[in-house]
Amino acid sequence: MKKAILGIILLGAIFVSCREKSTEEKVEDAIEAVGNDIEEQTDSVIQKVEEVVDEAEKTEKQN
Repeated sequence: MKKAILGIILLGAIFVSCREKSTEEKVEDAIEAVGNDIEEQTDSVIQKVEEVVDEAEKTEKQN
């Protein structure tokens, strides 16, 4: 009896883990990925702008 219950639980776990994502889940994943990319690129741009500003300030102080 225990083996049968364990088998049913195992089949249920396999079914749930192997199911294909719905369109809604795929869209949510894509939106999240785009948001992460935007955040990473924004951070990169901010860092580069800060570097340019620092360099300009150093050049201004030298003159």
